[in-house]
Amino acid sequence: MTTPEPTPEPSHEPSRESTPDQPSAAPAYADKVFRSPLGIASGVFLVLLAVLFTGDAVIRGEGRTPWLALAGLVLVVPLIVAFTIRPAVYANDQRLRIRNPFRSILLPWAAVADVRAGYSSEVFTQEGAKYQLWAIPVSLRQRKRAARRAARASQDDPHRRTSVTADVRDSDARTAPTDRAVAELRELAELRAGSEGAQGEPQVRWAYEIIAPAVAGLVLLVVLFATG
Repeated sequence: MTTPEPTPEPSHEPSRESTPDQPSAAPAYADKVFRSPLGIASGVFLVLLAVLFTGDAVIRGEGRTPWLALAGLVLVVPLIVAFTIRPAVYANDQRLRIRNPFRSILLPWAAVADVRAGYSSEVFTQEGAKYQLWAIPVSLRQRKRAARRAARASQDDPHRRTSVTADVRDSDARTAPTDRAVAELRELAELRAGSEGAQGEPQVRWAYEIIAPAVAGLVLLVVLFATG
């Protein structure tokens, strides 16, 4: 389940320091963050488990076993972090920043064509590129549960006689969390695409802080097996 962290509501006023070619360094409101609490919890658990097993192998192991365990830890921990703890989506009034397992993508809102959630959450650029939102996973089970709640609500009020003063936030309970997050990002993209501070080109950066230690651990393992 993906739960956005609460932040102040977005300001509809464009930043005064914006330029047509580069988003301003001072957005009108702080980033709203979308992450998967379940993914983070499982990542922390797996890292602790890997450290525990490695420590046991180092203390009790003989010969090359401690070295193999340490090399395996150097390989495994970055991969666990990449797929569980690292993924996040940051949105403010100027741009969308996506942190996926091995890449970080910066998309000014003017470069975003659409945000969709099918079997996975994806953002499409004006140039036709597609980037997956790892931090907003799609849960078919949550969708079915939300659909059942919507169906029950429709049966309880078949003639739409509920007062217009009813709590409209109740509709959130009848929508899957992923679909709510995607709808929010799509609305923000439509709202901010024409603003001056949201112009610019997509930027993609490889996550070398994840890739480098994982490759180092893999190389060390290969060397240890080759010389064994």
